[in-house]
Amino acid sequence: MGSPEHGSGTASGSGVLWTAPPTGRRGPKPQHSLAGIAAAAIAVADAEGLAAVTMQRVAECLDTTKMALYRYLPARSDLDAIMLDSALGTPPAHIDSGWRETLTAWTRSLFDRAVQHPWTAELTQHPHVPGPAELAWYEAGLAATAALPLSGGERLDLLALLSGHALSLVRQRTGSTSPEADLAAGLAPVLAAHGDRYPLTSAAFSTAALDDSRDQALQFGIEAILTGIAAMVAAR
Repeated sequence: MGSPEHGSGTASGSGVLWTAPPTGRRGPKPQHSLAGIAAAAIAVADAEGLAAVTMQRVAECLDTTKMALYRYLPARSDLDAIMLDSALGTPPAHIDSGWRETLTAWTRSLFDRAVQHPWTAELTQHPHVPGPAELAWYEAGLAATAALPLSGGERLDLLALLSGHALSLVRQRTGSTSPEADLAAGLAPVLAAHGDRYPLTSAAFSTAALDDSRDQALQFGIEAILTGIAAMVAAR
């Protein structure tokens, strides 16, 4: 999920997700489905990255032609749209609890879902209209804020902060499940030689290693955001 309110450019790639398939149409039955096309594209993206996904490549995976795929997807942005909506899926149901607990679980679930398909973090940043599954994430997140004295815009901004935090950490994890520990390992010889020039940085990395607080940014960020919201609400 990107920011629910703004995008740079014109949103696109939503038509096929919100248009009901025709029924009772004469002629041969379609050979492919949007779900099948999305699955083929996702398999390529998971194995080789988003840049490897092209209409031609997906067509080859489905043993068809690129032009045949345009019967289902008028534009490349439509392929991105069905990939993103399929990969995100609908949000898991959370046990009804307080707003902080529910939003924490919502953010962690989004992070876990995106980590399975890291390229979703990039697609969410493209200007687009959310599909049915992505919109279900909005609905679930907004439901958790129902008891808070926030405006509609503030509720959307809160989801943007939480989802942006989670997805930024997904991007950091590309190629590593412990980016902070890996960064510390890479910096160790540099700080050993130049620690006098960067004493605060050296101390922070050393302390993080001793108290086992590395790679805890997801929970720290969630708590910081929600604590800020709690303080703002209390002040009203």
